[in-house]
Amino acid sequence: MVRALYPGSFDPVTRGHLDLVERATRLFESVTVAVARNSAKAPVFEVEERMQLLREELPAGVGVAGFQELVVDFARREGYGVILRGLRTVSDYEFEYQMALTNRHLAPDIETVFVMPSHAYSYVSSSLIKDVVRHGGDVSSFVTPRVEAALKAKLR
Repeated sequence: MVRALYPGSFDPVTRGHLDLVERATRLFESVTVAVARNSAKAPVFEVEERMQLLREELPAGVGVAGFQELVVDFARREGYGVILRGLRTVSDYEFEYQMALTNRHLAPDIETVFVMPSHAYSYVSSSLIKDVVRHGGDVSSFVTPRVEAALKAKLR
């Protein structure tokens, strides 16, 4: 059984993230979304809030976890054979390629698999969504109603 780990900040979870998870559930027997505790970033939502939003939005059977160590260390400790990453743009590819090769060096037994989102979400990022909400714009096509309400409560 191949277990896939989809790590990220998910601040907030977007329809693009959910699309990628749905695609992954067709490829792997088990998928877990892992929320990173990254002290270098200043997230809008605390890790626990992001995890709760994910639990409310993800399909049944998809796990949610939090982590703060290297993703390959977390993946190895928890028995994941695949790290799942989304690719939207060429700039994503350059960063993800570097990270995948570093992870391969650190953990040659764990594969990185790249999945492209649906075209409708290929330009959407959590940073862009937060900026639109801060300026009063409509993000309803990028996030679920629950996430939109949570964002507005935090940012307005």
